[in-house]
Amino acid sequence: MTNNEKGGTSFVKIILPAVALLAFLRCEAAEVRVFAAASLTDSMKEVASAYEKASGDRVVFNFGASSMLARQIEEGAPADIFFSADEAKMDGLESKGLIEKGTRKNRLSNSLVIIVATENGAAVRSPKDLASADVKRVALGDPRAVPIGVYAREYLEKLKLWEAVRPKVVATENVRAALAAVEAGNADASIVYKTDATISKKVRVAFEVPLEEGPKIRYPMAIVKEAKERLAAKKLFGYLSSDEAGKVFKKYGFIVIESARRP
Repeated sequence: MTNNEKGGTSFVKIILPAVALLAFLRCEAAEVRVFAAASLTDSMKEVASAYEKASGDRVVFNFGASSMLARQIEEGAPADIFFSADEAKMDGLESKGLIEKGTRKNRLSNSLVIIVATENGAAVRSPKDLASADVKRVALGDPRAVPIGVYAREYLEKLKLWEAVRPKVVATENVRAALAAVEAGNADASIVYKTDATISKKVRVAFEVPLEEGPKIRYPMAIVKEAKERLAAKKLFGYLSSDEAGKVFKKYGFIVIESARRP
């Protein structure tokens, strides 16, 4: 055998296994589609970044109002995991057999705050001020369907303020849109999650609803029954349930709920 032939043989012995390994890794890497509530945007992106580095899988998000996401799943949109901002939307999918049995768990909780603009914001010191003549527009996630709007309506109904506030409501598609409305001066105030209020320097918290006085807020997550990447979805679901992910959620102000239920 000539030196050239020997060199060629060595090249093949080194390169072919490497190529095969790369091909194997490409085949093994999965793309997991997660439909998550808009209020989870920042925390989930950070969690996903760490997970992608550790697993090699890619996480693709669809953020929005839980009501919209649930409707999309009902209509057949490709989703592997659904992470809702309320139990009602998950209940709806579960009742239709669209959630994989045994995977649902309540992972997070949150609380409500009333926000106004940081500069020249409305004079709001308590929920009663939302009913005053000085407050003309209150941005809320659509109180008929969007979880943050539903929670806000429940809270104001409990205080017997809803009928006075309802005519002032500017309905938005999700909590981030309600936050943006106050930032832009298109609304005098809004009720948002505490976690959303902390991400903006253009708004300030005028009133924080005590946890025991506000509605019961739960963020359930589950694997979608028609998940295309079932194995990868279960691995990501396990990571979302981990202490590592819990630390990130706490960093963004969420209340982490421990649960023994696993996929």
